[in-house]
Amino acid sequence: MSKSQFGMVGLGTMGRNFLLNVADSGFSCVGYDLDAEKRNLLLEEGKDWDISAAEDPSDLVSKLAAPRTIMLLVPAGKVVDAVIEDLLTHLEKGDLIIDGGNSHFTDTERREAYLAAKGFGFLGVGVSGGEEGARLGPSIMPGGSREYYARVAPIFEAVAAKVDGEPCVAYMGSGSAGHFVKMVHNGIEYAMMQLIAEAYNLLRNAESAGGLDGSEGVDLKVADIFADWNKGKLNSFLIEITATVLKKIDGETGKPLVEMILDTAGQKGTGKWTSQAAMDLGIPIPTIDSAVSMRQISAQKALRVELARRYASGRSINNSQFIINNLHNALYAAFIVAYAQGLSLLQAASEEKNYGLNLDEIAKIWRGGCIIRSAMLEDIRSAFSADRALPNLLLDPKFAGEIGANIPAFRAVVEQFISAGIPAMCFSSALAYIDAFSSERLPANLTQAQRDYFGAHTYQRIDKDGIFHTQEWES
Repeated sequence: MSKSQFGMVGLGTMGRNFLLNVADSGFSCVGYDLDAEKRNLLLEEGKDWDISAAEDPSDLVSKLAAPRTIMLLVPAGKVVDAVIEDLLTHLEKGDLIIDGGNSHFTDTERREAYLAAKGFGFLGVGVSGGEEGARLGPSIMPGGSREYYARVAPIFEAVAAKVDGEPCVAYMGSGSAGHFVKMVHNGIEYAMMQLIAEAYNLLRNAESAGGLDGSEGVDLKVADIFADWNKGKLNSFLIEITATVLKKIDGETGKPLVEMILDTAGQKGTGKWTSQAAMDLGIPIPTIDSAVSMRQISAQKALRVELARRYASGRSINNSQFIINNLHNALYAAFIVAYAQGLSLLQAASEEKNYGLNLDEIAKIWRGGCIIRSAMLEDIRSAFSADRALPNLLLDPKFAGEIGANIPAFRAVVEQFISAGIPAMCFSSALAYIDAFSSERLPANLTQAQRDYFGAHTYQRIDKDGIFHTQEWES
């Protein structure tokens, strides 16, 4: 019996579906999981392909052709290290381990160095697309040794999503580049999801002047608005699924299901890691930071309930048609800002860590399969293809024009949020980001004067070179 070309450890939803995708693409596979039921499910669902299940790590390794390629899709953290140790006693030098989970990039750097010292290959690979993407075509972000990536590239290119015939996978760069790119992808995802949630909140609070109320219910009317938006410039996976989930009716109550879901959002850490990395690199990403903060605020439900009793609510909204006409353009501009912040972080990380990232390639592979895929990414790809040294997406002529055209609507919408007392941390921070970066002069001169006053931190002057300190600030 011939040996398999590709192995998988972790046969949960993502691992099993990814392995079925590999088998469906014509590669022989073997999977392993501690849970016998998951191994049996793999065999049942993969009965039409060259796929087998292993009883233990030793059996998995014995079923693979050398040099072996084994991918892990297990929870990030200590589990990854434990699985690696279980495999090492059975592997031979030159074998390759791939971590396809959402591992922190610092763990990826440590693991690559550890395995390289023992003669093994290691790739940190970001995979986006959820259950459906894993089975039908995800976006794949591999990082590590180019030589080891070349070994698995034919498989990844076969299973990845395709846009205009191009696979949504590309070599990201050395070291932890793959997991860093996936982390930032998730940070952008946080921002886009929160922006959509804020837009939804504004729409559902709008009163009947614009026709949002009716026999169908507000949420169903809002769903139609998102569905309409998805036909134009806002076309994206997240806008599409927003329209879908808002239309779902709860079988028990007859109400839209979204109304029955508790308003506390979870997170797995990648958004927080993005904010931490940006702080370390000195790159401002306030819209992504705000999205992380809003998930944290949402989790404090009891405190929110108590504070809601103590503070008066905002004024009602009396012109929902005004909102519909302007919110589309404001959301489009805010999406540009979210992408711009994430991509500027990737540029800084690439320089700091010598990743060698190509932002046009990243935009290309995000066009399909991944959660933040959108029609806008083709224009982003073109922007960085034309100028790979572009310091910020907002400087691209096309996007600068789009932002400029949509600023009036953006301001009007943020004003409406504020006057109605509806929280809009992401919309507000996105607009402030544009205003700050388009300000030739900021009040940081006062900050520097204050720092010099209390800490002798010195300052620079606008009229002559040098570093200065004022001994006596009080006249």
